[in-house]
Amino acid sequence: MRMKTPHTTSLMFFLMVCFISAQEELKLWQHQEKPFYKENDLKEFETEVWGTTAVGNIVEPTLTLYKAQGENTGKAVVIIPGGGYELVAMYHEGYELAKILSKNGITAAVLKYRIPNPKSSDEPHKVPLSDGRRALKIIHEKAAALNINTNEIGVVGFSAGSHLATVLGLWKSDDTDENPDFTGLIYGVTNMTEGNRSWLENNLYHRKMTQEEIAQNTLLNLVDENTPQAFLVHALDDNSCQLEETTLYAQKLVDHNILVETHIFPKGGHGFGVGKTADGTDQWVGLFVNWLKNSAF
Repeated sequence: MRMKTPHTTSLMFFLMVCFISAQEELKLWQHQEKPFYKENDLKEFETEVWGTTAVGNIVEPTLTLYKAQGENTGKAVVIIPGGGYELVAMYHEGYELAKILSKNGITAAVLKYRIPNPKSSDEPHKVPLSDGRRALKIIHEKAAALNINTNEIGVVGFSAGSHLATVLGLWKSDDTDENPDFTGLIYGVTNMTEGNRSWLENNLYHRKMTQEEIAQNTLLNLVDENTPQAFLVHALDDNSCQLEETTLYAQKLVDHNILVETHIFPKGGHGFGVGKTADGTDQWVGLFVNWLKNSAF
């Protein structure tokens, strides 16, 4: 067996230290009371599902920072993985994208948000939103140290995470640091279909929604001139989130003179994350990087 030379060992150690130092995991509510939280005996776990690794029973949310490498663009993205509000697909819809963005001079932060669960909250539907807003607040607080422009901090979400990203952009917080300057919506949810209503009632609200809540979640009707610019991605053969979720939202943005870039792939299905070479869905990440670098928010 070939022995590693001292030089090789030192180089590997140096690279490992650089890789670790490029990331920082923060507890979202460090030294603060977690909103909408109640004591529980849930234990966080990882499971193999959808061809990837996902995390369940999240009650301690975190934000993993990937600092911009090379020439810093000054832009930052909070990444919100999907999982149907049952699990969080932290890897192929989170960490993998963060590494790519970081290498392209974009600060990325992967949000591990709490699962809306009646066992850990009396108001589970408010939990993901509060975690999303807190994540944006943290990036604003760290903007100076990370050389981030405070008017160029946005979110990108996948599936249920895209639903949350859309809500963050449409349900304005009184604290402007909790509102995204742009949104990336990857095979997202924007339309109030019967299927989406059932999903939200079963997985987010854990009860029947009121008429007011149904109106709040009819997201297409909330688009106005103050809605953030968006980058939209979908596959034509997605049988979980229909293509219209993206095309109808894009049209609403156009109707209100909001800039939008939309990419529709003929194949890819649902949940392709950073994409695959075989069906071409891997192209969207490079397009997203280009959009970020060349857009003014």
